[in-house]
Amino acid sequence: MADKLVLVGVIPEAIVIGPNDQVAWVSDAGTLKVEFDPKRCPFLSNVFQAPPGMRLLSGTPRPGTNPGSYKYKLAINDYVVTTGEVILREG
Repeated sequence: MADKLVLVGVIPEAIVIGPNDQVAWVSDAGTLKVEFDPKRCPFLSNVFQAPPGMRLLSGTPRPGTNPGSYKYKLAINDYVVTTGEVILREG
């Protein structure tokens, strides 16, 4: 499984992953929270949280998830700072 790294503060607008990849968000600025729409999320959970300095890992996409674009909100210390997008490609 390959990690696709997102450095918070240097945030790409979109990141492309495959069915065997996972996203890793990192921030030293504060408590990190990533939230996908619960009805449209490629991962097992739609909310991910981590304390400052810890890597926040999404895990691989759920089996059977359709390729496509999945948007999320990113918050630091419960303040939404940006939105992002995970693009899931076919295997």
